[in-house]
Amino acid sequence: MRITKKERHRLLKETIENNPFVTDEELAEQFQMSIQTIRLDRMELSIPELRERIKHVASQQFEEVKSLKIEEIIGEMVDLQLDKSAISIFDVRKEHVFSRNSIARGHYLFAQANSLAVAVLNDELALTTKANVEFLHQVKENERVVAKAEVLQNENERGRAIVEVNSFVNNELVFTGNFELYRTSVVHSEEGKES
Repeated sequence: MRITKKERHRLLKETIENNPFVTDEELAEQFQMSIQTIRLDRMELSIPELRERIKHVASQQFEEVKSLKIEEIIGEMVDLQLDKSAISIFDVRKEHVFSRNSIARGHYLFAQANSLAVAVLNDELALTTKANVEFLHQVKENERVVAKAEVLQNENERGRAIVEVNSFVNNELVFTGNFELYRTSVVHSEEGKES
């Protein structure tokens, strides 16, 4: 049963509010409409395209990255809670894949995860000292990689931070890594201050 345009607009707006990172293609599939219809609906509702929505959400949600310049992060940062967690999105393009099979080069997935692990730390200087990574599934051209970082420890027995990063394509785990990072200051949560 076809829904009215008014109802479609209401559902479209609600869907984008719940998931600002949903693509026009995903919306077209969900609503069984053409991509052009979805784009026209967005324009009528004054809903910006995905890239603008990402920038808007990012500017509202995350604190200032201290350890890197924002342009040094591989992918687009969409969420950041310093010393806790972070999320970035990386769209795999032609220049990121092997020409013979369209599979993403591993160093891009590693770079996205590593830069996210560094960026999540609330420190002027954070450097990767050790990484244990696993590539679990091939990533192809035109796929979107969502990397999620979580700070497991601000200080281990070696005085290093431990950050876990898991990367997904369509909710499928494609990469996982544990990063040990040197940082110039160590947060002592029980004292509530830096040393």
